[in-house]
Amino acid sequence: MRRLLLAVSSALLAAAALPAVAQAQAEGEAQAQASPHFTQTIAWGPCTDLGVPALECGTFTAPQDWRAPRNGKTITIAVSRLKPKSGQAKGSVLTNPGGPGGPGRLLPAIYQGRSKLVDNFEIIGIDPRGTGASTNVTCANFDFLSLADPRDRSRANVELIYDGAELQAAACQQRSGEFDKVVNTEQTVKDLDLLRHLLGREKISWIGYSGGTWMGAYYATYFPNRVDKFVLDSNAEFTTTFQDIFDEFGRGFERRFRVDFLPWVAKYDSLYHLGTTGEQVRRKYEETRAKLAENPIQLPDGGVFDGVALDLTLVRAQYSKQAFPSAAATFSRASQASDQAAAGTADVRYPDAPNATLYSIACNDTRFKGGREYLAREAERLGKQYPLIGYYQILAPCAFWDRPPLHLKTPTGKGVPPVLMVQSVRDPATPLEGAQRAHEKFADSRMITVADEGDHGIYGFGNPCVDDLVESFIVDGKVPPKDVTCPGMPLPDPTSTTFNAQPSLASGWL
Repeated sequence: MRRLLLAVSSALLAAAALPAVAQAQAEGEAQAQASPHFTQTIAWGPCTDLGVPALECGTFTAPQDWRAPRNGKTITIAVSRLKPKSGQAKGSVLTNPGGPGGPGRLLPAIYQGRSKLVDNFEIIGIDPRGTGASTNVTCANFDFLSLADPRDRSRANVELIYDGAELQAAACQQRSGEFDKVVNTEQTVKDLDLLRHLLGREKISWIGYSGGTWMGAYYATYFPNRVDKFVLDSNAEFTTTFQDIFDEFGRGFERRFRVDFLPWVAKYDSLYHLGTTGEQVRRKYEETRAKLAENPIQLPDGGVFDGVALDLTLVRAQYSKQAFPSAAATFSRASQASDQAAAGTADVRYPDAPNATLYSIACNDTRFKGGREYLAREAERLGKQYPLIGYYQILAPCAFWDRPPLHLKTPTGKGVPPVLMVQSVRDPATPLEGAQRAHEKFADSRMITVADEGDHGIYGFGNPCVDDLVESFIVDGKVPPKDVTCPGMPLPDPTSTTFNAQPSLASGWL
């Protein structure tokens, strides 16, 4: 105890002479040594719920609110790890699949074949606060996006859409209670730094995709002295607001849809029978969508497949070329069925925790401008420009959110070791333009631009140029002296006898 008190006193005295950021970090470390959360150990064991024998799982507790860590309220954070097959790990690489709100304990499994990485590091997966096997938030399984067709701009339908968005905000906040207000990036990065401490690391490395680039950039901003090698893959524009980020969805998805998907479907007209040119396939999409909006297809499970369902099927497919064949097949079947349809036929772990966590983080973290009239105008503007998804305003509930008084630090990269950004030029969910703006504003970052590529999530998914550069950065410490361009991978051939769909990050929004 005496040593502990002396350590705390020394840290506090030394902090007085440090710059503001370092001082705050030193004070946090001193407080950490006296907190019971920092003396716990993670009991690693089999991941009985994941079905991946190579992974180990465990949990740790964190304060429910890091701004009041001694009030006795705690939450559980669930984690996994992929250990080196032999020898001692040189360090820890924390990972995140994005969302925000995506559970991440399964993510380390995709690196099992990346021997250079896994022979040297333990790879950590995390279900962030709010989602997965960690303490959950919920919106009572309500999802306003499926409530009405956003292309219907009649007054009654527009009112219904924003009534739904307002109800979404109320459902998320009321059903999740006081915990909802502390599901945000500031709290999450402090959970991550607690995990770093429990892993016994002075510094950590990071591989974050999509929404995980936001989290990685903010961890680096709050804890710059704890950053080793950070890889930000498929970059959200983490130097702006979530509203700005989600407003870019229309541009990104429409570009991927028109440049890659539609011509690819046309190339295989013998399989899908949707048109022999991209424009023919696009017109078939509009034709099929209109028929489905009028006469939804009855599904065997009692549900219906309508125009919104077709949109979301095609939107999700834009994340990865490996999803093109199944989406095109669904599109083809829907087109045929719509032609035949007769008129008029149609702790607790919450299943909606990832979606609820997305809203908590996105609506709590950054401001949202405008109300119903603003949203309606923006839907008209973006929908006309980008009809595939421009009408869908995923963050509309944030307009009605009771946002806590949270002011995040601004990610600038100052004082942070070089981070490596990976970005495909036609990424649908995190478009190139936003990534480039974040790169420009985040000091000393390097970017790998993947040409002629639209997949969302590149490292670890079969691009040898990117895989080699990322592993040279993380394992060997080689920082590219300047930005680099890698070639993309070809689109799949669904007629090939060797075609096999590969895993992807085609889930969640970011």
